[in-house]
Amino acid sequence: MEEFLVRPRSLTREAAALRAGVPALAIHVDRLCARIDRVDPLIHAFVPEPGRTDRLHAEARALTARHPDPAQAPPLYGVAVGVKDIVHVDGLPTHAGSALPPGVLGGPQAAVVDRLRAAGALVAGKTVTAEFAGGAPGPTRNPHHPGHTPGGSSSGSAAAVAAGLVPLAIGTQTVGSVVRPAAYCGVVGFRPTHGRIPMAGVIPNAPSLDTLGLFTADLAGVALAAPLLCDDWDDRGDRGGRGGVGDDDVPVLGVPVGPYLERARPEAVRAFRRQLELLSTRGLMVRQLDLLPDFAELERQLQTINRFEMAASHAEWFDRFGGLYRPETVAGIRHGRGVQPAVYRAALDFRADFRARLFEQRRRAGVDLLLAPSATGPAPLGLDGTGSAVMSLPWSCAGLPALSLPAGVTERGLPLGLQVIGEAGADERLLARAAVLERVLDTA
Repeated sequence: MEEFLVRPRSLTREAAALRAGVPALAIHVDRLCARIDRVDPLIHAFVPEPGRTDRLHAEARALTARHPDPAQAPPLYGVAVGVKDIVHVDGLPTHAGSALPPGVLGGPQAAVVDRLRAAGALVAGKTVTAEFAGGAPGPTRNPHHPGHTPGGSSSGSAAAVAAGLVPLAIGTQTVGSVVRPAAYCGVVGFRPTHGRIPMAGVIPNAPSLDTLGLFTADLAGVALAAPLLCDDWDDRGDRGGRGGVGDDDVPVLGVPVGPYLERARPEAVRAFRRQLELLSTRGLMVRQLDLLPDFAELERQLQTINRFEMAASHAEWFDRFGGLYRPETVAGIRHGRGVQPAVYRAALDFRADFRARLFEQRRRAGVDLLLAPSATGPAPLGLDGTGSAVMSLPWSCAGLPALSLPAGVTERGLPLGLQVIGEAGADERLLARAAVLERVLDTA
């Protein structure tokens, strides 16, 4: 582990300190920019921005003028946030990890950024994304081992939180682009129910799958930020699991065995089994479920949806600027253009049937949360890929909320993650019940 590079910061502690006036925002901005200047050249989490310090000081002065008493300020007063570079932010260009002219990709500020700024946050900058949130990686390195990928496509957001550049970052997930990089970088990643955070102002990949998510150092940070960003958050939905493992309403856990779990590498499976044993010894019930016997077909159908929608999202841009796209993105778009509308509609029908079947199977089994590895293993060596998203595929297909919790490290010091999957629309309950697991998990 590169100790200098891995220093995640608690969002809850930092937010509380800033609202207590410690430090003053001017000092806070100086410290923030100094660490970005010192560390980011080593990991490339942020899109380069000339004049970042001056911009942030100006925004901090405006924030102080609006809220002269920090104690009465909004919950994220002064908190620095990284925003994935497919999300429009007023005052910052959108490149989307591409060579396309930024003016072509511009648009009104995203709703999620409106909510962040209304909550008092400062946008530290744009974080690096794979090209158009696809499979062509950016330059970001894993803070734990810079020769390894941080995952993708929300690579910069995960790395920025792991390196302590910001305590909160925004990413997106189409298939596995929040959960996987969170696991690779050893932080918490939260992908809400599809549509729970408005996607307005975000460059689309596959709209029926695209979901905004967030990264923090721990689950408490997610619990602070999620109610500010998600639609119709209901704190009464946190019943079940906020207390200790000895409470009456301890979640029942389900493990989807079979072809799906077999896609994880042996190192990940062994670590996953150890965490399940630990949870069992602490009194949590773990049930094995045969949920995905047709996993290969599910994978094929999801790719059809993803590629068809990706091609549609890029129809105008690709016709004008196709020569500027990277080969990985070109291949996906050309694949999507070859999908017939009837085949796409059949894939949507398959997904609807899968969602209904999964809901019924969970109900019959009496399972509150599903557990799985967050990724097929630790972060692969090399920066020419972002790793496999397959462990998130079923849950993204179903639009379910999911978390990646840090769950140990390999002998080489690479992080592993435990994926916790909730029920559609029950994001509040997922966070509350996952808190039980976070207190039990072995993170060493």
